[in-house]
Amino acid sequence: MLHSAMTGLLTGLTLIVAIGAQNAFVLRQGLTRRFVLPVVLVCALSDVVLIAAGVAGIGTVIEQAPWAITTVRWFGVVFLAWYGVRSLRNARHPQTLAAAERGAPTRRSAITTALAFTFLNPHVYLDTVLMLGSIANGQDHRWWFAYGAMTASICWFSLIGFGARAGERLLATPRSWQILDILIGITMLGIALKLALG
Repeated sequence: MLHSAMTGLLTGLTLIVAIGAQNAFVLRQGLTRRFVLPVVLVCALSDVVLIAAGVAGIGTVIEQAPWAITTVRWFGVVFLAWYGVRSLRNARHPQTLAAAERGAPTRRSAITTALAFTFLNPHVYLDTVLMLGSIANGQDHRWWFAYGAMTASICWFSLIGFGARAGERLLATPRSWQILDILIGITMLGIALKLALG
């Protein structure tokens, strides 16, 4: 059981740690200290639900409906492109940490954005539901594997959300925020392009 849980933990980390749109958003919220807890909870709990769905066999249903992944992909392309352009526009008017703390204007908008980054990304279904679900179902103790993968998500989002405050000094200048916005913008547009090209 412990071996399956550790395998799930390590597998979950290898899939989630890569810098992506969702991670960049959580990191930015952590840096601005705006609605960090609800954003971390939304991302972590969404992963828990998706991992459980994959282990329970929902991946088989997704494989039978490729049009669903295609639809999600194009919604994701539009959303990521919009967010990327917005970040690049923000970079034209760099701000200090205090000004950047505006972040998402409301808790609702922060949660909605976190949900969009999670569920409008077709890779979340391919990696979290299909891949993790398939690997889990090959384990002797599949639910222990799932618990390990769920723990990885909870720990990772908590780390980048609440741990981002350690980078506050690095982002005390407008130039630092300009660089961050440019990097986030390029990341989002790059992922959007990759999704668009299939």
